[in-house]
Amino acid sequence: SGSACRCSCIALLVELVGRARVGRAMLRRCARCIQRMPYWANGGLFNSRHLHVSAALRAKVVCVLFDDPVMGFPPQYLRESIPVVSRYADGQPIPKPRSSTEHKPGTLLGCVSGELGLRSFVEGRGHEFIVTSSKDGPDSSFDRHLPDAEVVISQPFWPAYMTFERIARAPKLKLCVTAGVGSDHIDLAAACAHNITVAEVTQSNSISVAEHAVMMTLALVRNYLPSCGWVVRGGWNIADCTSHAYDIEGMHVGSVGAGRIGLAVLKRMKPFDVHLHYTDRHRLPEETEQELGLTYHATVESMVPVCDVVTINCPLHVGTELMFNEELIYKMKRGAYLVNTARGKICERDAVAKAIEECQLAGYAGDVWFPEPPSWDHPWRCMPRHGMTPHVAGATLAAQHRYAQGVREILERYFDDRPIRPEYIVVEDGKLSGVGAHSYDLGDTTEGSATAGQFDAGTSRGM
Repeated sequence: SGSACRCSCIALLVELVGRARVGRAMLRRCARCIQRMPYWANGGLFNSRHLHVSAALRAKVVCVLFDDPVMGFPPQYLRESIPVVSRYADGQPIPKPRSSTEHKPGTLLGCVSGELGLRSFVEGRGHEFIVTSSKDGPDSSFDRHLPDAEVVISQPFWPAYMTFERIARAPKLKLCVTAGVGSDHIDLAAACAHNITVAEVTQSNSISVAEHAVMMTLALVRNYLPSCGWVVRGGWNIADCTSHAYDIEGMHVGSVGAGRIGLAVLKRMKPFDVHLHYTDRHRLPEETEQELGLTYHATVESMVPVCDVVTINCPLHVGTELMFNEELIYKMKRGAYLVNTARGKICERDAVAKAIEECQLAGYAGDVWFPEPPSWDHPWRCMPRHGMTPHVAGATLAAQHRYAQGVREILERYFDDRPIRPEYIVVEDGKLSGVGAHSYDLGDTTEGSATAGQFDAGTSRGM
C-alpha cells in the first residue's frame, strides 16, 4: 500500500478503534497494512516490530478435508483439462471470487494437501489456516482447534459433524461453510441458537450427483457390477451375469425430490423411454411436468408402490430422517431398486439390509452413509446386490474446482463484511434463510455421528 493508505490506516486505528466505530473487516485490513510497513515516522511508535495483529482481528479458519491419495500427492491425472462451465442450468452464475486462484482447474483440491487451494489466500489476509483430516473423537485435531475457531469448513464427503456439544465448545465460531451441497452434518437448530451463519456452495456439484444417480440406476438394473466381477476373476459366466439383468426401457422411475438434483436426474432419465414420477413439497411448474411427462405424487407413500426404481434426491432434515424405514420399503414393488445419492440417514440401515436379504429390494446403490465414514462392519458393505461407493458422487475434479471457488467467494465476502449470496445461505441471523428456508426443516440430524470415530480402527482391522 502507498503512504496515503498507511496514513489513513494509522488515523483509523488511533482515532476510531477505541471508540468502536470501525468494522471488523476494515480493522483487519488496516492492521495488515501497518504490519507490512518496514517503519513509520522514522522508526517511531508504529515500527512493525512493535505491532501485532490482535487475536480479535486474526481469525482461525479450521478446514476439515479427506485424506491424501494412498499413492501420494499430487496424483497422476488422466486428463489435462476439464470442460468450462460459466452458468448452471437455471442461469445462476458459477462461483466467482475476486481473488485469483493458484491451482489449475481439474486438480485434486478436496484432500488435505489440496487445501481447497485456500492457504495463500487465507494467510495472505492475515488469518490462521488449519487443515486436518482428523475429525472424530475427543482427541481429534479438529476438536483441539475448535474452541478458538471463528470459521469451520467441511465437506459432505468427510463431514466434521457440528453437533450441539461441539457448537457449545466453540464460543468464537461465527461461520460454518459446507464445501459442496448439503449442511445436514451441522445441528441447524444449535447454529440458529448461537447465531452462527451456515453457508454452502449451492449447485456446485448438483449435476455431478445427478450423473452418479443415473449411472447407479443403470448399473443396478443391468447387473453391471457382478458382471464386471466375473471378468476380473477370469470368468465368462454369461448365464450368471444375465440372470439378474433387465432393460430399463418401459420401467416406472420415481424421484423423491425434484430440486436441482432431482430434476436433473429426471431430465437425464427421460431419453431412456421410462415413465417418470416424482414427489416433492414444492410442485414443479405445469409446463415442466408436461415437457418431461412427469406424474406428480403428493406423498412418497403414494409414489413408491408404482415404481420399479426409486431414486432419493432430497435433503436430509428432521422431516426426511429415516424416511425409508421398513414400513415404507415394504410398500415398494417387490423387486424394485432403490438408489440413494442424497444422504445415508434418509434410509434406515438395517431395514435396507433386511429388504435386500429377503429380495424385497432387487438392489440398493448409493454413495451416502451414516455416519461417514461408516464402521468396518456396516451391513451395506457386504450385503448382496449392492452398488455402494464411498461418498464421491459430488467430488469429481470439476465439482471440487467449483466448490473450492465457492468457498473462497464466501470467505472473501465474510472477511470483507459483504453479504454472502442468498443462494448460499442456510442459516443467518438466528433462522433458516435463503436456500435453507426453502430446503430444510429446522432441527438436528447429527445424533449418532459419534460412531464415525470407529472407522480408523476398523480400517486397520478389516483391510
